Parts: sequence; structure tokens; C-alpha cells
Amino acid sequence: MDALARLTSKGQLTVPKAVRDALDLQVGDNVHFRVEGQIVVLARTPDLLELAGSVSVPPQVRGKSWDEIRDAAWAAQWREGDA
Repeated sequence: MDALARLTSKGQLTVPKAVRDALDLQVGDNVHFRVEGQIVVLARTPDLLELAGSVSVPPQVRGKSWDEIRDAAWAAQWREGDA
């Protein structure tokens, strides 16, 4: 899909409706711009709260702090390296 937009004197763009629809952009959504040479890639960034529950947490780490989880992971990695 191709779409055009005009840059305003304030450096603002209106995202064309076809692009908003294709990316399912809604008011308040965050948009990520990545520049690759003379090309810009625009992507909708997910709300992190929408991702809640999408990754299962193993029972053995539930309720532990990130420091405890990280330390256990490092210890396991060292044990595997010694084997």
C-alpha cells in the first residue's frame, strides 16, 4: 500500500486513514519510527498492559524478585557450563 502525507510547518504529519486502518491505530496509540537510510518504517507499538498474561510464568519463579530469578538463571548457566 502507498499513501502520501504532507509535512506541516510545525513538523507534523497526519497519518492517512488507509495507514491508520491497516495498523489498527487508535487515538492515544504509540507509533515507532525507524529510519533506514532514506526510508522510514512506521509501526504501531503494543500497549504493554495488553501483553499481560501472554507469557506463562513457571510455578518455581512465581512470587520471586527479578534479582532472585536472574541469580538462579546465572547459577543454572554456570552449572551447565561445568558439566
